[in-house]
Amino acid sequence: MRSEKMDAPNHPLLLRALHWINAFAVIVMILSGWRIYDASPLYGFLFPAEFTLGGWLAGALAWHFAAMWLLAANLLAYLLYGIATGRFQRLFLPLWPGAIWRDAWAVLTGRMAHVPGRYNAAQRAAYVFAILATIIAILSGLALWKPVQLQELTALMGGFETARRVHFFAMAALVIFLLGHISLALSNKSVLKAMTIGSREQAQ
Repeated sequence: MRSEKMDAPNHPLLLRALHWINAFAVIVMILSGWRIYDASPLYGFLFPAEFTLGGWLAGALAWHFAAMWLLAANLLAYLLYGIATGRFQRLFLPLWPGAIWRDAWAVLTGRMAHVPGRYNAAQRAAYVFAILATIIAILSGLALWKPVQLQELTALMGGFETARRVHFFAMAALVIFLLGHISLALSNKSVLKAMTIGSREQAQ
């Protein structure tokens, strides 16, 4: 019988590198994206300048495009890694609506304990949701960047203005995921330790 220590996560170096590169790229994209948004807001609010990156529009765009390519390349590597190692199938599947609702309600009411190395149905859904939101953010961003050259993609997004909204809400979805993800990591130090140094104490 395995002890709880054996259930603790033990992340290999490649996975940890992909995780932190992704975290850096997403944060840069969000903060620079907020500065770009402030230059031409969609809605009746602006993001505080101290929480944006780039200083001015051209600077923000430079940061945003650089982070976009880093994020896209890193996401591709992560997807290939997850498929090749069977990680996705092992940790993220299956996804049943009933189980997701049950576990999400248990989390919200404080009745779900997090077990390091195991994802409940709500967590699995959240990770898949974050991956899809990232893909949508990249595709809608490309549609905004090259609306003529990539007119088929822009049309798929519903046109330029709709693509702006798709891009905005994909960003919002990632922010919501990050808040939950960081909150979980801070509340369970073993999760943060495993993703930082990758070690695991072996059961005696």
